[in-house]
Amino acid sequence: MLKQVTPIILIAAVTACSSPIDRRQANGNDEYATLTSQAKLVIPEGLSEPVYSSEYDIPNLSAKADTELVGKRLDIRPPLQVLPMAEGTHVEESSDSIKVVVESIDNDINLRDELFGILKNYFTSQSIPILKEDLQAGTIETDWIENQEVIDSSLWGSDDIYLVRQRYLFTVDVRPHGRSGALSIELIDHEESYDGKDQEILLSGEDKRRYTIDMLNSSIAYMSVKRSQAIKAKRLRESLGIEVELVKAPETVEGETPQASYWLAQAPYTRTWDRLRIVLPEMGFEIVDMDSNKGLYYINVNDDSGFWSSLWNEKKLPVKEGSYRLRIEQSDENVTTRIYLNNMADEPVDNEVVEAVYDGLSELMSEDRKVR
Repeated sequence: MLKQVTPIILIAAVTACSSPIDRRQANGNDEYATLTSQAKLVIPEGLSEPVYSSEYDIPNLSAKADTELVGKRLDIRPPLQVLPMAEGTHVEESSDSIKVVVESIDNDINLRDELFGILKNYFTSQSIPILKEDLQAGTIETDWIENQEVIDSSLWGSDDIYLVRQRYLFTVDVRPHGRSGALSIELIDHEESYDGKDQEILLSGEDKRRYTIDMLNSSIAYMSVKRSQAIKAKRLRESLGIEVELVKAPETVEGETPQASYWLAQAPYTRTWDRLRIVLPEMGFEIVDMDSNKGLYYINVNDDSGFWSSLWNEKKLPVKEGSYRLRIEQSDENVTTRIYLNNMADEPVDNEVVEAVYDGLSELMSEDRKVR
């Protein structure tokens, strides 16, 4: 008795994907590009010529039109735009250059160092090799960046790979004042190959623009994440209290110039300055003006302060009504900051006043604040 054998039909699974060239072309054929206008109807003598509609007339090309961009040469992809998604970034109006203007978000951080650090971390996260960098010139040149796509895949044969290789030049241009700059990018090398065979590709200006905008947007998206993290970390640091000590002036003997008592904040100058901007109004000092470069707060004291009432009850206020100057001086190591209370003539107030205000100042400065 013969056994019936069920044949096994092996089907080669082949998948096909469109290549980068295919995706920029319209589907179907391009016979429309070779069509010619049809002649008008020949009207026999004695008959009226019909009325023709101009609704579907194709307008004439302008002098600036590229007559070569027809058929398969016409790029149908929508244009790309630079997306300034990171905090403190924007695109200059009426600018055709591929760059993003970047503003500093932290005066304690050098903007050039920040941008270089973000770019290098971005390259590391994307496994992008760096060929050379120049911090002084503000440039980073990448090595070859390879992107592969499987166009045809078979269970038994080798895959057909479409390979795009590119190199970019990133430029960081920070203005002399250090508060703003620009990040720009340029495509400096481009190669394509299919199944190991080089493709003769002549990139148009629009092609280069698309590639560079795509790369720039990717790096700005990474910057957005890092800047958001930095802002949150800074808010957390600023929310922590600052310990303040009272440094009493030593007793002086007759004939010596008396020294002034002051407050010593255990924090750098910038952090102390920012915290005083919050604390001073809470203490009842009205901030009239300020100059961070000179380390001066111009303040007024009013007798109706709720803070003083709660702190001193019915006692006499330790500071008389009037105008004062709060002088901020950083230490040589910028680890601590000295705070002096002077009158409008920039002379120290009585040491008893500085010592009396210390408790209220120390309490508010040392409070941990909620992060918003």
